Amino acid sequence: MIDQFINFVIRPPRAEYNPDLCLWEKNFTLAGRKYKREDLELINERGHTLRCSHYVPSQFPDDSALPCVVYCHGNSGCRADANEAAVVLLPSNITVFTLDFSGSGLSDGDYVSLGWHEKNDLKVVVSYLRSNEKISRIGLWGRSMGAVTSLLYGAEDPSIAGMVLDSAFSNLFDLMMELADVYKIRLPKFTVKVAVQYMRRAIRKKAKFDINHLDCLQVAPKTFIPALFGHAKDDKFINLRHSETIFKSYVGDKSIIKFDGDHNTSRPQFYYDSVSIFLYNVLHPPRPLSAYPTMVEKYFDLEDLKVSAGRSENLIYEIIAGLRNVSTDAASSSSIPPSIATMKSVGELLSDIAPVATDSLVNEDNTHSGNSPSLVQDKLSTQNEECCSYTSSNRESWGRCSSLGSNDEPSMDCTRATDYDQTTIKVLATPLRNTQQSTLSSPKDEKKKKASTDPKKSKREKFEKLEALSQRLRLCILKRVNHRRHCSS
Repeated sequence: MIDQFINFVIRPPRAEYNPDLCLWEKNFTLAGRKYKREDLELINERGHTLRCSHYVPSQFPDDSALPCVVYCHGNSGCRADANEAAVVLLPSNITVFTLDFSGSGLSDGDYVSLGWHEKNDLKVVVSYLRSNEKISRIGLWGRSMGAVTSLLYGAEDPSIAGMVLDSAFSNLFDLMMELADVYKIRLPKFTVKVAVQYMRRAIRKKAKFDINHLDCLQVAPKTFIPALFGHAKDDKFINLRHSETIFKSYVGDKSIIKFDGDHNTSRPQFYYDSVSIFLYNVLHPPRPLSAYPTMVEKYFDLEDLKVSAGRSENLIYEIIAGLRNVSTDAASSSSIPPSIATMKSVGELLSDIAPVATDSLVNEDNTHSGNSPSLVQDKLSTQNEECCSYTSSNRESWGRCSSLGSNDEPSMDCTRATDYDQTTIKVLATPLRNTQQSTLSSPKDEKKKKASTDPKKSKREKFEKLEALSQRLRLCILKRVNHRRHCSS
């Protein structure tokens, strides 16, 4: 049993994987930008080959270097564990470096040391990144064994900009004593201590390190690097008390996040958001270059529709022409005057037709329904409230899908198109509240007029115009793309 427990510490199940299947592709797109995976091999001081991967943009900015976060995996993990870090950090212009520590994954070595030798592997990686002129600041993100590795190395290298420490243990000897209780090893307490001392000698002989030296409480009072601690509340493998103890003795800028789950459960979204904000603040990456020349075009982000650049631009111009034709009773919405495409940008055109498109929709609905202006106003106001919340919730879900690099986006596009087809009338009827009013004057009407002159309300009305136009553009493009897909299939 003792030998099994020794192997549990220094020879846990080793991750076996295919890099082409488990890592990000050599060239991939995330949140609308192109990135690549650079694989390389480094040699540590013990002569072991470390298999590494570096996720970087396909084209670096010409005038500035980018920061890098080194992801450190757990005792049974590998560099594939950094996929989540790449999703969180790459859109913020932060590159991600990951490696298989010695004794883990595809790297050389027979044993892991739960952070003791791994800190030297991390030192080799940091030295490599320091020699890269395209890399500026360096941060660390470790989980379990990787968190201990980051903390031990950070105590020796104060130039690290920041650390994320997820589920670190405070002392390996104490952890082993706790695990004896967790796994219900029915032996007297003094017998367990004697067994652990025997294991200490055996581990020192096999893996060449002393478990008594793995004590984060010795280095925490001497480390001043900004740190974000994270730990699951129901962690049975490494109790929450370990992170809390380290946190109390840590002298640098610090914060701690406690979340539901256990040691191996996926982390909640708010935790990843906190990590992203923390690393962005300590690494100061250059602001990502916008793919849109104006703020208006950025507002109408159609990237998640999976349409090629040329085709989406043509569709936008066709839709803009159609919206203009609605207001001027033109014969066809599929033709576009050549002067539109050559004289003005998409952003300017969107700004021009925003009020026209919204007002024309109201007039069209009023004509077909035959309702009085006051009834139409009440009806449209109700629809407007409904559409605002509907639009907001869907935009949030799109952002999460893109930001997470979901592989289900093509199928989701088709689903969205079907859903929108069923609610076209409601969504397209998003109007201005003050478009048409009754000609009868009353005290209530005067109050409404005064309210309409309120600057805050005018800003809100402008926002509602943009909401309406954004939905119309998305609907039209989704319909066209969905129709083309069905035709091609």
